[in-house]
Amino acid sequence: MLKTKACVKIVLIGLLLLGFMVPAATGADKVNINTDSKEQLMTLHNIGDVVADRIIEYRKAQPFKTPEDIMKVKGVGQKTFESNKDRIVVKNE
Repeated sequence: MLKTKACVKIVLIGLLLLGFMVPAATGADKVNINTDSKEQLMTLHNIGDVVADRIIEYRKAQPFKTPEDIMKVKGVGQKTFESNKDRIVVKNE
């Protein structure tokens, strides 16, 4: 009986800790495509080094007005946008 209670406590503590770690592991933070760093842009799904550089070059010429505008950047298509649309924000800070 005592071992069962100890096991239950360990499992519950593990689940609690896992609940805190999952949001950090999924990279659920919002990414401002007008101002965030290259490293932050690269946290988006399917955005690597080259595409992050293209996003930065694009926004230097003209800031993004809507999240959908990211699809104007070479290498960012509908699928990439769809997988990231909940994380992309557009602010001019």
